[in-house]
Amino acid sequence: MRRYGSAVLLLLTGGAVLRISLFSDLYLRYVQAALRPYLVISGSLLMLLGVVAAVRGMSHRDHEEDHEGEEEEEAHSHGGHGPRIAWLLTLPALALLLFPPPALGSYSAGREQAQLAAQGVGTFPALPAAKVLDISVAQYSSRAIYDTGHSLKGRTVRMTGFVTHGSNGAWYVTRLVVTCCAADATTSKVEIRGTEATDAPQTDTWVTVTGTWLPKGKLGTDGAWPPLLDATTVKQVKQPADPYEKR
Repeated sequence: MRRYGSAVLLLLTGGAVLRISLFSDLYLRYVQAALRPYLVISGSLLMLLGVVAAVRGMSHRDHEEDHEGEEEEEAHSHGGHGPRIAWLLTLPALALLLFPPPALGSYSAGREQAQLAAQGVGTFPALPAAKVLDISVAQYSSRAIYDTGHSLKGRTVRMTGFVTHGSNGAWYVTRLVVTCCAADATTSKVEIRGTEATDAPQTDTWVTVTGTWLPKGKLGTDGAWPPLLDATTVKQVKQPADPYEKR
């Protein structure tokens, strides 16, 4: 069995990568959609290398059996720990294949403090004309904190995110924003007003909230963060296939 260790590890790892990238959208929990082709290629190459390693192991089987006595003697002299420890490398591959981790949520969002962007205040491009404007949490937050043109004033907006809770009964619609992958995720969140604290959804529940902008603090300062939304409706929804917002 030892001769097939590398083949099994390559096949498991390649299968896990293909499972999350080729046969599902689970890869979106870790990287952006643009990286999917690279994951598929990497997984395919790992599978191919695993097959090659397995074939080579079978072709050398007779040769290895001729030297079985010599190998056993060598294994005893070294305690046989190397090959056994190497099998532990299959555990991460099995975990990804059978139990892929969930997307980052409230725990990751809660560790990050308020960070004001270096762009400073200024005017923003005009928003699309719509009775109800679908907007990302990051876009809403940026305009609410920095837009001197007050482009959100009088607009009804709709955004989707997961729920996080703060002190004094406050709760937020939150999204994690990524540049490349989950490792560089930062937090955007909007404090929801207009609902009673007892009606706040549970932490990590995904919701779509509709409402209007509530001005807060001086633009571009800590007093403007986090921005406020006067909610008229809060609807529980399923987690989207791609849980992250993009920069």
